Amino acid sequence: MQESNVANRLIEAARECFLNDEYHRVTTRQIAAKAGVAVSMIRYYFGSKDGLYEDMIRQTLLPLINAVEQLSLDGDWDFGDFFDLYYATMQENPKFPALILKVMALNEGPGKNVIRQLLERGRQRGTRRLAEIQGAEPSDAGTEYDLLRIAFVSLAMLPMLAKPVLEEQMGQEMGPEFLKQLADFNGRILKAGLQNM
Repeated sequence: MQESNVANRLIEAARECFLNDEYHRVTTRQIAAKAGVAVSMIRYYFGSKDGLYEDMIRQTLLPLINAVEQLSLDGDWDFGDFFDLYYATMQENPKFPALILKVMALNEGPGKNVIRQLLERGRQRGTRRLAEIQGAEPSDAGTEYDLLRIAFVSLAMLPMLAKPVLEEQMGQEMGPEFLKQLADFNGRILKAGLQNM
């Protein structure tokens, strides 16, 4: 069995366990059994249950952070593509936004520092990119980027957190086609806001 395969299986198993139960109720034995490996592999690859939890969060969010860092510098940011990526990631892990909310707002589980580090990494690079587009100093673009980032998080997370209620009210499922339309719409909102800064 290849090493990276074992680590990936543990991350997948951890994601499933943590998304379906409270952090303190999930055991390393449960995760190892679901991954089909010895419990000692958690210590070997991640050091502890906390380390595995943090890496699971990091691995789930990293594609989103990387996508932000790849936004073009020519002023033609296509936020719709980023919303698309976010919604696709969350469709694969529909309980993940609630897990992030629990970590950030309720201090459940050890993942707060990982999320904070990923957000800060995205903030620093995003601020520099926005400053380059605007022809300004990074210090001048910081507040504007924070507004942009908070607007993005709000537009991205709420539909996934409130999905069952919204689907009931609309009388339709928020499937891939609907989420594509929502991604495009939200992308246009952010782009218009950026042009008016």
